[in-house]
Formats: sequence, structure tokens, C-alpha cells
Amino acid sequence: MADGGQVFDAVIYERRGPVAVLTLNKPDRLNALSAVMRAEVETALAEARADDEVRALVLTGAGRGFCSGADLAGAAMMAERPAEATGQNERIDEMGWVGRWATLWATFDKPVVGAINGVAAGAGLSTAAACDVRIGSEHARFKSVFIERNLSPDSGLSWFLPRVVGYAAAADMIFTSRAVGAEEALGLGLLNRIVPAAELLDAAVAYAETIAQWPPLAMRMSKRVLQHNQDCELTEALRYESQGLAFARRAVNDAKESRLAFVEKRKGVYTGT
Repeated sequence: MADGGQVFDAVIYERRGPVAVLTLNKPDRLNALSAVMRAEVETALAEARADDEVRALVLTGAGRGFCSGADLAGAAMMAERPAEATGQNERIDEMGWVGRWATLWATFDKPVVGAINGVAAGAGLSTAAACDVRIGSEHARFKSVFIERNLSPDSGLSWFLPRVVGYAAAADMIFTSRAVGAEEALGLGLLNRIVPAAELLDAAVAYAETIAQWPPLAMRMSKRVLQHNQDCELTEALRYESQGLAFARRAVNDAKESRLAFVEKRKGVYTGT
């Protein structure tokens, strides 16, 4: 049962114990990313990040799709508006909303478990690839689609996807724009596991609860170290690991509890202090 939550216009945010569940909630549009949805996701992620009781987040989509990418109908409506209707910050932001969207996920410092219930296309594929771990149902399907729209990849796809599946597999998906089903995605590493559709959300939450049982500060530092060390040489990586250890050890009570739990052969109870 949820401990409470908030229904926005385009997303649902709820707490299930130490796990936050964020659901993209425009199923009639396969959860396409409108400006409203993006703003609400940003608000929900800020809440999850600030809440020390939240130790992992599950991201999923309502209905039969995970996320079909940008809301093209909404984008067309925005294009028809005069320039004066757009704020100055928007007009001079060289990354645009696609860059801000990618950065939003890249800088979220708690583990994110993607529960991929259906199609993840375009920016939806980027979002799925930005998750730390992905659990999918048999209905999960991944498609780049950018080349079909006379576009090169955006929303972080060119950065996230090769780091998940490797350069050649990412190039194959982007250059051909072919659909990749659940079984192939599992083989590529784009899915970590497949579960029946009826069990998907519960399985993703259970997985997130497994993450949440461990010392939270050490977990956040583990994600930070993994992200940082993808793009540096060994010597720098080792230095950053040492910094991460120093930060994690600031949770002195958890350090003591981990030792006691090991000696007493029991499950530890961690508070992040």
C-alpha cells in the first residue's frame, strides 16, 4: 500500500515505504512528454531527492506505454505561439528542454528502477536508458525513431544508450530505427530482467526495496562513483572512489550498525546517520 502521494495533472507520485513510485500518467497519448508532464516530473524528483526517507525511485508509465517520446501535438501548439509567450530563459537556453530533461535524470542521485511496461520511443527510450536498472514486461519495446523524423538523437540518447548496450548496438538501434522487443533487450542489457506484465510494478518496487535496505548514504555515493567513473582514467577513478568512501563513512551510526549486523548475523537497520 502506498504511504501517501500526490496526483498532478500528468504524473502520479506516491510513496511506498522507502520507495517512491513516479508514474507518467497520460495513457491516451502513450505518456508523451508534454511541457506540463516535464515540469511535474521535475517537481516530483525534487521532492524525492529532498526526502531522506526515499531511498530509491521506480519510474513507470500508465496504460500500455512507458513513454512515446516528445508530445508532438503539444510542440506544434507551442510553435504557433509568438516568441513573446516564451520566457527569456527558455529562449536563450542552448540545450533546450531535451537537454534539461537528460540532465534531470543524470543528476538524480538516488537509484532509479525503470518499470518498462510498454513502448519506450524517442525521448522515452532516452529516459529508459537513463534509469540505473530496468525491469520490463513482455510488452516492453524500445525504438529510437529520431531518424524517422529527420532528427539526430537528443534528450541524452547518444550519451545514455551506448553506456548501457555498447556503441555498436546503440548505433544499430539509432541508424535503423528498428523496434527492439523485450527478449532482445534482455540480451543487450537494456533490460535487466523480464517479468509478467501483471507483476511488473510489484516486482520493480520489490527490487527497489532490496536497494533501500542498505545504508542510504553509501548507496547514493555508490551511484555517484559509478556515474563519474564511466568517463575517466583508472587513477582518477581510484581517487574518486577514495572520496566516495570518505563521504559514506560520515554516516557513523550506519558504519557501526553494519559491523554489528555482520558479527551478529542479522539484517542491518540503517538510518543514513
